[in-house]
Formats: sequence, structure tokens, C-alpha cells
Amino acid sequence: MPLPELDADARRQALEKAAEARKVRAELKQQLKAGEIGLAEVLRRAGHDEVVGKTKVSAVLESLPRVGKVRARKVMERLDISPSRRVRGLGGNQREKLLNEFEPGPA
Repeated sequence: MPLPELDADARRQALEKAAEARKVRAELKQQLKAGEIGLAEVLRRAGHDEVVGKTKVSAVLESLPRVGKVRARKVMERLDISPSRRVRGLGGNQREKLLNEFEPGPA
């Protein structure tokens, strides 16, 4: 089924919405990289923020300090999280395992 043709106004609105989503994702990743927010905050936001919820888990993990593509991929494989999984699509067990991995509680 082909995508519907958009008129000029609808196309402009879609492009603006996409640009805004990219901006929000970039800000989120910068906040993670700087340590201003943690993984728990991202998971909390995913419940009510559509852009955060649609962000790939791999992109979020790669934005954490001291986590790169390789470590993120290995952790996701070990925790049985699909490379295409979005934050909102994580199950309860997957969320808990990610938090234990990257934000362990006090010993």
C-alpha cells in the first residue's frame, strides 16, 4: 500500500513535527551524555512523552556516559532486547534489568 500523497500544507506540518522530534531527541541524548538525567528518568518520561517513547533503546544507551555502540549492543543482546526496540516498548523485566545494569542501587 503506497503512502498517501500530502498536500503542501500537510507536508510542511509533517516536516516541522519531524524536526521538532529530532531536536527533542538530541536534547535528551545530550542530557544523558552530560549526566544531567539518568536512565530511570528516560524510562519515566517515556510513559507520557511520545518522542522519548519512540526513541530507540540503543540510542539511549549509547548516550550514557562510558557506554558506546559495542557495550550497548552487548548489553541488549545479553538482556534479550531487540536492536530495533523503542523505549516505550520495553517490558517491565527489561526495564528492571536495564536499571540494574546502568543504575545499580546502593549496596
